[in-house]
Amino acid sequence: MDTFCIHFFLEVSSIAREKDLYINEQIRAKEVMVIGPSGEQLGVKNIKDALTLASYAGFDLVLMNPGGKPPVCKIMDYNRYKYESKKKQKENMKRQREANLEMKEYKLSVTIDVHDFNTKLNNASKYLKKGHKVKVSIRFKGREISHSYLGKDVLMRFAAATKDIAVIEKHPKIDGRIMAMILAPIKEK
Repeated sequence: MDTFCIHFFLEVSSIAREKDLYINEQIRAKEVMVIGPSGEQLGVKNIKDALTLASYAGFDLVLMNPGGKPPVCKIMDYNRYKYESKKKQKENMKRQREANLEMKEYKLSVTIDVHDFNTKLNNASKYLKKGHKVKVSIRFKGREISHSYLGKDVLMRFAAATKDIAVIEKHPKIDGRIMAMILAPIKEK
């Protein structure tokens, strides 16, 4: 058990090291290709000369590509770089969350009773008001598949009841014995 913890710690620490870039005295290469603060190439320099250039400019020397021949370093404000990359990462996560809104499925039947229909309708309405999508499906049993228009009527009745808070994103479509449609909340302007 102890060896597992040690191996796990070593793996985690190596992953953390990969994410952070080496800066200033942490760079172990003898010669590096230096890129200036505005993106211009300053050429291949000795590591001490590159560190001197970075300190005169008031910035850090950051190892951007350690696998290059020679390794590529950039003169920049490392703290600002980290801040902006975290900000971009948070923004990307926010966009991804918006794109991947949760979807809840409500299963109905062709012979659903009025009370059951209203209960599922109320639950779906609450979920739609929160901004999530809803999938409404009907599974046909036995010979009900020959009367699939009855299932479509139930789904369209469900869509009509939620027309003030939702739009049909995917119209009713039958796939095997299941007919499904997707409702999405109306975007507020």
